[in-house]
Amino acid sequence: MNTSRSTDLVGGAGADRPRLPILASARAADPDPRTTLTVAAAQLGGPWLNVNARMERLIQAAELAASEGTQVLAFPETYLSGYPFWLTRTQGSRFDDANQKACYAAYLDSGIEVGGPEQRELERLSSDLRLTLFVGVTERGRGNASGSTFCTMLTLHPGHGLVGHHRKLVPTYDERLVWAQGDGAGLRTHPVGPAMVGALNCWENWMPQARHALYADGEQVHISSWPGASGLTPDITRFTAQEGRVFAMAASGILSPDDVPDDFPLAEEVRANSAAMPFDGGSAVAAPDGSWLVPPVNGAEGLIVADLDLSWVARERLNFDPTGHYSRPDVFKVTVDRRRRRAGNFVDLADRAETDPAGCAAPTSQAAETYSAEQEVGRGGRR
Repeated sequence: MNTSRSTDLVGGAGADRPRLPILASARAADPDPRTTLTVAAAQLGGPWLNVNARMERLIQAAELAASEGTQVLAFPETYLSGYPFWLTRTQGSRFDDANQKACYAAYLDSGIEVGGPEQRELERLSSDLRLTLFVGVTERGRGNASGSTFCTMLTLHPGHGLVGHHRKLVPTYDERLVWAQGDGAGLRTHPVGPAMVGALNCWENWMPQARHALYADGEQVHISSWPGASGLTPDITRFTAQEGRVFAMAASGILSPDDVPDDFPLAEEVRANSAAMPFDGGSAVAAPDGSWLVPPVNGAEGLIVADLDLSWVARERLNFDPTGHYSRPDVFKVTVDRRRRRAGNFVDLADRAETDPAGCAAPTSQAAETYSAEQEVGRGGRR
């Protein structure tokens, strides 16, 4: 497969492509910047496993979001490079099958490495547009995991670069054929404006302990990323909003059989066994009382945008605060291990660069130290 990639698309992508629309919005007439966070979900498709083409769409979505005054922009699960949907359409569980091996090799080759050019491109985009980005990626491991892919959520802050690197804790059902298990290193919330924002991938949003970890870390806005199934997002989005007394936003994708490249090993079989739109969106935003700000939007590419009044979170926590006055730490003990897990840890005499629990370089700059301080302020004062 052709995996050529650009490393300098920011600011000049896709001038001849149709402009993405705003599919739906919930905007405040006179928002107070001290208590309002403006968020958007990019409901996107595009050529499957083509990182370069999808990066162009991502940039177009980011530019549109920035023009709308957005502070947070979220993308679907593994948007770069794509969800492994061939598995359910080509008997992906056939053991030692030559065609499935070829499919996996192509998928592995499409993955991006944390620390690579795509991350740097996203960091520049975040900085240039002053946007915090939550981007779902197919991560190809490095070192002892270079033969594995992970379902990963990267969080990029305009002032601090990569601040979140979360790998899906448990791949769902057939996903386990191609995605390795993640760990707790990325179970973190991030300060953006007046809010603490957290994110989970697809069905790990149904994991009570994963949700609890983010609530306990001060979450006020919850992002869930999905490959694009409108039947999956409504219940869990409203449930998370009500349970956590948080704003909950689902970012979901779009895919058609025509997006499958001709040189994918089982392209014809995938297309023959796929509906007209196997992934049809479902992006939405729910308020802390479980009501819809933006009901699920299906069947089209574009952005949904919402102004979130954080004082609503405070009002709803009068009668329920899941990790505050409605918790019982004397009865239930919760420990979240946020160390990065590796198959081998080598201890040598030579000095090695330290890494933080998220797997990112240890803070060596004033900017990194400032971000860490902002996290602590957010957890202590914004619940």
